[in-house]
Amino acid sequence: MAMAGNSEKTGRRSGVSRRTFVKAAGASGVATGLAGCIYGGDGSDNGNTVVWGYDPTASQEAADEIKELYHDNGLSDDIEIEFRGGANNTGDRRDNYTELLNAGETEPDLMLMDNGWVNTFIQRGLIANMSEELDESELQTIEDEFFEGFTSTARDPESGDLYGLPYFPDFPTMQYRKDYAREAGYDDSDFEQWATEPMTWEEWSQITAEITEASDAQFGFATQWANYGGTSCCTFNEVMSSWGGAYFGGRDNLFGPMGERPVTVNESEVIDSLRMMRTFTEGVDENFGNYASDIAPSEITSWQEEDAREAILNGEAVMQRNWPYAITLNAGELGTDAYGAMPIPYAVSEDEATQPGTGGTTSALGGWHVVLNPNSESKDAAMEILRTAMQDEVYLGMLDIWGWLPPKPALFGSDQAQEIEPIGNYMDTLQVAGENVMPRPVTTVWSTQSSFIAREANSTVAGSKAPDQAMADLQGDLEDTEEG
Repeated sequence: MAMAGNSEKTGRRSGVSRRTFVKAAGASGVATGLAGCIYGGDGSDNGNTVVWGYDPTASQEAADEIKELYHDNGLSDDIEIEFRGGANNTGDRRDNYTELLNAGETEPDLMLMDNGWVNTFIQRGLIANMSEELDESELQTIEDEFFEGFTSTARDPESGDLYGLPYFPDFPTMQYRKDYAREAGYDDSDFEQWATEPMTWEEWSQITAEITEASDAQFGFATQWANYGGTSCCTFNEVMSSWGGAYFGGRDNLFGPMGERPVTVNESEVIDSLRMMRTFTEGVDENFGNYASDIAPSEITSWQEEDAREAILNGEAVMQRNWPYAITLNAGELGTDAYGAMPIPYAVSEDEATQPGTGGTTSALGGWHVVLNPNSESKDAAMEILRTAMQDEVYLGMLDIWGWLPPKPALFGSDQAQEIEPIGNYMDTLQVAGENVMPRPVTTVWSTQSSFIAREANSTVAGSKAPDQAMADLQGDLEDTEEG
């Protein structure tokens, strides 16, 4: 079963409640369509009812708690929220939203949109401009106090206008078995340092090999490297970025303009990032740096999130790269004394990076924004809901109710956040991850490009194609899509 975080996977839920996960998991297969005709009415008799296209499981399992949270924090009593769960598959939800907005449907009034595709709605002019709806002080708060790497995915790449309210982000970390690390002689002072001070890939790989040797683990590193969207948007993206590489010449070109930005995958830093991953899996490039070899099983080329999570939970792996939901589940079962997290390792510093805005510890970006339907007939009420959603108490309440991280870094250090078990024990690490994110380069052709990237990155680590040949082939494919 796929979970929250990376938004390009079939069946991914976008959150895990620390209190209702078992119950919610049983309902995770439920998907509700979003076409207007499915709603059973045109909303004309709803008065101050605001229809909100929402996460399907949260709307089913926690609707009453979430509504109470909003009314307790100032939402007018005469405004009623009606959650409408979307499809579990993020691509299906994107397609449904596209259809209803193109048709001029008035509902949903508000919609949760994946950070991985909201920019395509901005570029097509399908959603309302928040910079024209929010006050200057509110816009300034978002600019000053929110994770900019996350917020940037809801901005128009040309004007800089904001089209979505950041609702909850998702950041992967490197998670590990503290109990195994203790067997290798590491202790709480090491774990405290690891929590906020990123390691180089070389140091990390040697520590991983050392812990594996001292423990009963079968291998060191579990991650996701299947031929699917999660590799292109996330695992390969963050490994490549930590080497100073980029798909399209660095951070400034993430959202276009297509045809005008350089394609930069056939470069030494990108090729070297794949050589490192091959060293981790097969050990075929042992003279490539001081990396421990054979620390990851070849099976990672068929693994997605749950495969990696179960491998470390079951004691097979020492380390895994995964999203916060895996912390909630694994630390909930193993205990926080046995389960740790650290920022993703890096190969070169930001100062040493070839491509602008890359280098250093890098986490891929998941999470969702709230957008306003420009055809809404309940716009004033919808905007009151959005303004309520911006309050610290609401963001922290959603962390408590449903495990969704707040989009404001200052809240990660709050007593309320750090007291929530078990995720509160990992907020310092998650904040570092949130301050060092690399979004996927979303344009209207990203889905096609994503497929090409995943295919070549997967084939390289699987050993069926040399890294330099794979990136030369990918260079041509991406250039064709940019020009087309």
